[in-house]
Amino acid sequence: MIPHEHHHHEAETCCHDHHQGGCECHEHHHHHEEGGLRQKLLLIAATVVLLVVAVYIEHSFSLPTWQLLLIYLVPYLLIGHETLHEAVEGLAHGEALNEHFLMAVATIGALCIGFLPGAETQFPEAVFVMLFFQVGELFEGYAEGKSKDSIAHLMDIRPDVAHVERGGQVLSVSPEQVEVGETIVVRPGEKIPLDGVIMEGTTALNTIALTGESMPRSATIADEVISGCVNLQGVIKVRTTKSYGQSTVAKIIHLVEDAGEHKSRSEAFITRFARIYTPIVVGAAVLLALLPPLLSGHFMDIFATWLYRALMFLVVSCPCALVISVPLTFFGGIGGASRRGILVKGANFMDVLSKVDTVVFDKTGTLTHGQFVVEAVHPDQFDEHQLLHLAAHVEHFSTHPIGAALRDAFPDEATDGCSVSEVEEVAGQGVKARVGNDLVCVGNAKMMEAIGAHWHDCTHIGTIIHVAVNGIYAGHIVINDKIKADSAAAIEALQQLGVKRTVMLTGDREEVARDVAGKLHLTHYEAALLPADKVERVERLLAERAEGQALAFVGDGINDAPVLARADVGIAMGGLGSDAAIEAADVVLMDDKPTKIALAIRIARRTLGIARQNVGFAIGVKVAVLLLAAFGLATMWMAVFADVGVTVLAVLNAMRALHTR
Repeated sequence: MIPHEHHHHEAETCCHDHHQGGCECHEHHHHHEEGGLRQKLLLIAATVVLLVVAVYIEHSFSLPTWQLLLIYLVPYLLIGHETLHEAVEGLAHGEALNEHFLMAVATIGALCIGFLPGAETQFPEAVFVMLFFQVGELFEGYAEGKSKDSIAHLMDIRPDVAHVERGGQVLSVSPEQVEVGETIVVRPGEKIPLDGVIMEGTTALNTIALTGESMPRSATIADEVISGCVNLQGVIKVRTTKSYGQSTVAKIIHLVEDAGEHKSRSEAFITRFARIYTPIVVGAAVLLALLPPLLSGHFMDIFATWLYRALMFLVVSCPCALVISVPLTFFGGIGGASRRGILVKGANFMDVLSKVDTVVFDKTGTLTHGQFVVEAVHPDQFDEHQLLHLAAHVEHFSTHPIGAALRDAFPDEATDGCSVSEVEEVAGQGVKARVGNDLVCVGNAKMMEAIGAHWHDCTHIGTIIHVAVNGIYAGHIVINDKIKADSAAAIEALQQLGVKRTVMLTGDREEVARDVAGKLHLTHYEAALLPADKVERVERLLAERAEGQALAFVGDGINDAPVLARADVGIAMGGLGSDAAIEAADVVLMDDKPTKIALAIRIARRTLGIARQNVGFAIGVKVAVLLLAAFGLATMWMAVFADVGVTVLAVLNAMRALHTR
């Protein structure tokens, strides 16, 4: 019941076609899977009827053994032809010791036992083993389909067409054919096909497929919009800023498709375990069939009994429940997380997330909105208007939220005709530029000290932006950022999960950091840090963590890439529109809600818990039946339950990973 190699090749081809030409391949594959399950269900039903008829004939008529075999071969070959084919194919490719081989050997052996002297026929058992094996595969196929559907809802964000303005006409083309800078028209109810900026129109956007949140987001002229969102109202015109291959929707789809390639430690162990375990089981079964009869001196008298026990041993020992249910559990966990707007890049990160006991936060854009506003202006040499005017010009090209706040506070800077040149951004300090003939420095206290300006502090709680003109201190501007509404709830939820340390690392002032940390009840904070300092602090925290525990770093993914990469698991906030978030992090939260961090950890822990339950249950039942078989107390029916029955129950249990409250 392990997915076969050729299934993987089909999936790869489908993914390739999916990128090339829309969702047709995905839909075709989905219908193909549904048809396969229906066909298997009909096959099982027909086999049950034929098996009942065969049992009736056996008990109603005294037929020779070879005639009974022919009657039972009809339902056996009907239900078992695929398994037998896979077993032969495995032999041909040098991969004999798989579960199909074990089932083929066990059932063919059971069919042959009846021809040994003094042995009872085991024809019904042989057919039933193969029948129940196919029932197990039916459940596996259904569960895998549910898991795929859970992830496939993200594939629905892929737009089928883009309406692009060319030569005075609106043409419908594939999103891959739209160039950067072209204008596309998005009508109500349509998906936005590429990332861009609204040039005309106002709308509300449905982002549920990306974030899991049902609340629409409003957007108007000059607002950035990303692919995958659905336009709910009015016609909008969007100037594209990225090609389809670089768009948010393409990167998310690629991320989700790759998630299954990264095995967790548990999955990797189970795969290695099965490769070593299966040959040992086959060898042990051969010894069990031959050694006791040889040692007894009455080989032919008791050979049938020990062969039957050896066949039971083979059926019980088949590692299907482990090999199938553990990967399926992780697949379900990843799918369930994606439905909640949490993209986990692989099952290995589920392992790490479940062990997190230290969560380190960036402040701006993570615990706070990152939308700064000017709160106060305190000039020294200039008036307020001049101070804002100079600061806004220097920050004209800055992408930092502080730069945006300064530009918003002085909107006339773009049209007042002042020349700006020699712009230089100093990491961890601020920005220098020549405005007209004056050299203006806008930044923090470190910048003022570096240029020798005599600055003074401010009693306001907030980010203090100092300004110096030609080396002379000109005053400062107080900028503030609001704490997100659910940041406090996020910290509380993490602490309830047993996370011991919640730490904030920020480049902001001590006073601001202390204020935020106090309001959120963080266990520790550090302020006035450069990007390199954050890496050093995370290194220190990693060295302090307990054995078997993990550290998560949560940042906005824009300037935190080094720390995201260094942590045991990097979590990027607000993946919407953030290329750096999708690239650098191991887990991407598609909205700006810090409470999703606790949810991600809960999903990971629940997924690991279900995987452990399946392993414990499967091994426990198998060991119990093997012990009974060794004393001759087990039957083939018990062996079937210990293999396929346990597999079915484990698969059904694995499906619970799809849903976490």
